[in-house]
Amino acid sequence: MQHQLVEVYHKLLAAFGHQRWWPGETREEVIIGAILTQNVAWRNVETAIDNLRQHNLLTLKAINEADVSGIASLIRPTRFYNQKALKLKRLSDFLFDRYQGDLDAMFAEGVDRLRHELLNVGGLGEETVDSILLYAGNKAVFVVDAYTKRTFSRLGFTNEKWSYRAYQQFFMQHLDNEAELYNDYHAQIVRLGRAFCKKNVPECTPCPLSDLCLYCMSCLPQGCSG
Repeated sequence: MQHQLVEVYHKLLAAFGHQRWWPGETREEVIIGAILTQNVAWRNVETAIDNLRQHNLLTLKAINEADVSGIASLIRPTRFYNQKALKLKRLSDFLFDRYQGDLDAMFAEGVDRLRHELLNVGGLGEETVDSILLYAGNKAVFVVDAYTKRTFSRLGFTNEKWSYRAYQQFFMQHLDNEAELYNDYHAQIVRLGRAFCKKNVPECTPCPLSDLCLYCMSCLPQGCSG
C-alpha cells in the first residue's frame, strides 16, 4: 500500500505542482484560519481574516483581550461565527493560561500530549486540531477531511465510513513520517477534490488519478462527466 500512496502523491504533484500550504503569513494567522475554515469556502475565510487584520485582531493576544461579540461581528462571513468566535477565545485562553501566550512553548510539547490538550479545548475537532499541529506547528500529523475520505474510498483504498482516526492511521502507517510530505499531500488532495473529485458530479476523464481509480474505471465506459 505504501507504493500506491506514494504513486498517488507523485501523480498529483506532477499535475498540480507543490501547493505551498497553508495560506497565512504567521503561525497565528494559520491557527485562526484553521478554526474559521470549518464548513465554509476559503474565500469567506479570507474576508474574515482581512476584517480581523484591519481591526488589529489577527493575533491570539489581541483575540485574548477582545470581546467575543466584537470578534463575531468581524468573522460573520465564515458562518457559525458566534461559535467560531468562542472557539478562538477558548484557544487563546488555553494558550495564555497553559503556556503564557508562548507558541514556541506550546509547540515544544510532545505531539500526542498537545493533540490531547487541544482536543479538550471546547469546540475544537480533530481536523481543526491536526491542521493547527501540522500547518502551524510543523508536526508530522496527517490531516483528514471530506476530500480525503471521498477520494480514497473512490480509489478503492479505504472505506468512506471509517472513522477519522482510522483514516489518519492508514496514511501515517503507510507513508514516511514527514511533516512536509503530509503538508503537501493533504493540500494535493484538497486541490483534486475541488477540481475533479467532486461530491455529486466528479470529472473523471481529466482527473490525474483516473487510471488508478475504481470509481473512474466503472464510470468512464458509460460516459463520465468531463
